[in-house]
Parts: sequence; structure tokens; C-alpha cells
Amino acid sequence: MTVVNIAQPGQGRPGNRPPSMADVAAMAGVSHQTVSRVLNDHPNVRAGTREQVLDAIRQLGYRRNRAARALATSHSSTIGILTIGSEFFGPQSTVLAIEAAARAQGYFVTVTALDRYDAYSASEALNHLVDQGVEGVVMVAPFEKVIEALDDAGLTIPVVVVAARTNVPDSDPAHYVYVDQREGARQATGHLLSLGHRKIAHVSGPTGWFDATERQIGWQEKMLEAKAPIIEVPAESWQAQSGYEAGKRLVDSVRAGEVSAVFAANDYLATGVLRAFWEADLEVPTDVSVIGFDDLQISNFLIPSLTTVRQPFRDVGHAALTELLDGATADKTPKVIVPTLVIRASTAPPKSS
Repeated sequence: MTVVNIAQPGQGRPGNRPPSMADVAAMAGVSHQTVSRVLNDHPNVRAGTREQVLDAIRQLGYRRNRAARALATSHSSTIGILTIGSEFFGPQSTVLAIEAAARAQGYFVTVTALDRYDAYSASEALNHLVDQGVEGVVMVAPFEKVIEALDDAGLTIPVVVVAARTNVPDSDPAHYVYVDQREGARQATGHLLSLGHRKIAHVSGPTGWFDATERQIGWQEKMLEAKAPIIEVPAESWQAQSGYEAGKRLVDSVRAGEVSAVFAANDYLATGVLRAFWEADLEVPTDVSVIGFDDLQISNFLIPSLTTVRQPFRDVGHAALTELLDGATADKTPKVIVPTLVIRASTAPPKSS
């Protein structure tokens, strides 16, 4: 029986120091430069040699010292993310997707979350990230006042904004990536119209948010195309409590036959609406249909399960990182990702159909 002892990281070297590129080169029988080429995925390395180096890396437990590399190359390998806070599902999901995509590409991520949504706070946060030596910034901030900070920032590093801003001025230095919020709202409203609904109320999101504005526009466009009445109930926030309050205001209209369906601007608002209707003994979807936006994990487990619009946050994260890494390109055409309608049990034809 042959016993092979594989060295643990730090074993067999003076002072139990971590393995170095020199150790990898010695074990693989190649030069330091060849190891560097393998680590940087250089194409001019023979397959057999590459496998020797990778095998040595595995045996030694070598981990690349990115801090030392940053000092040697003047590159931090760090991307900054400016976001508006972790309490919002869309921005939080987008930040996680960007972080995962960056890590897969060998980048570190530093995140700064705003506690106030104004241009001054955003400008201060951007300067904070730049002072840390980040190579680029992704702004996950679909809030109008926050985006205004870009106009005066004068950044010299690539910037990508994840926000459904459809009227980007030519002077804006950023590249934009976003889910087509307007199209998602058109899909949701179109689904209700196809079921026979004409009296569709919209529980709209709070003012100042690009996503809320675009969803409101998409709903209104479809309603005008159908020559259907415009019934809007503004919500003060994205939270379920605001949806609950909006739902209570709609109860009498549903009972009077003035509203047969509700399109809520996100799933939290839709959840609040469902609660208000349940308390009023209104049955969904028999008495009124309800549809949301985002496709929260819990949406499939509500009673009834919620019809909604799914946002592909992983695709957004990959697109934002790709756009950032290719930020030197001249093409600033926004990268727009189409959402998907998910039909569940909360929508059905109206009673009169």
C-alpha cells in the first residue's frame, strides 16, 4: 500500500509560513513566470504544464495574496457598491447578485448603504468609496434624488447604475442596467385584461422611485389602450402595512363592483391588500383578483398563491458587473432585462364574465 502525504497549508516551510508562488513553482518544476501565467489564465501555457501547476496549487493549499498583488499592480481588485438599504427586496437581491458575480470574477466588494436618500448623502458615500481605491462603482439606487449625485461627482472611474431611468441625459457619465419595470407592469395589467377585467385598480409605489414610476406608467398605458378607467391608490411606502391600508380603502369599491382586480406595485403591498380583503370577507380571486411584482419567495405560499412579475436579479447582477468591467467602451446604451409573468391562484376572470 502506498501512502501519500499531502502537505497542509503552511507545513514544511520555515516558520509555518503560507505557501508562496515560489513553492508552487518548485513543486511543479516550472518557473515563477509560468505559475503567474497559469494564475492569470494566460493562453500561452501548455495543457500539461497548466495541470502540473494546478496540481501543485491544490497540494500546497496555495491561496493568492491579492493584497500584495494590489500593491504591485496599483489595482485594488475591489468594486464599490452604493445601495439605499437592505430593507428593500429589489436592491438587496441585486446587491447579492452583483457580489456573487464579482466574487466569481476574482473581485472583492465593499458596500456602502445610505441612511438618507438625498444627493448630498449619495455624494458623500461615492467619495467614501473612491477614497478606498475601488476600481469602479455600481449604484443600486432606484431613487431619483440619489442619482442626482452623479451630476456633480466628477468620477473618473467606471460607474454603473441599476435603476429604471429611461430619460438619461447625454451628460450622465454612468452606464445603466435595469429590469424593464414598465414592461413588467404591462404584462401584469395585460394578464388581468385578458381575463376580462376592466376595473383594475393600481396600488402604486412611493414617489421618487424610478421603479414605482415605471410600473405606474406601464399599468396606465395598458388601461388607456383598453379604454378602461384609471383607478389609482397611492401607497406611502413599499411595505405590507401600506398595502393593507390601501386594501382597506378599496373594500367598498370592490363590494360595489367598481373594482374587480388590483395590481399592486410589489409583493409586499399585494400581501397587505390580501390581508385587508380577507378581513373584509372578500374572497380572492372569486370576488377580486390581486397581482403583485417581484416574486418574493413567500409569494408562492400565500393563500391564495400570488400571481406576480418575476425580476431576474441574477441576470441583473451579471449584466451590471459585465458593464462595469467593460466600462471603457463608448456604447452607453442601457442594458434592459425583461421580467417574466408568473401566473398563480390569485387571479381569475371577474364574476360578471
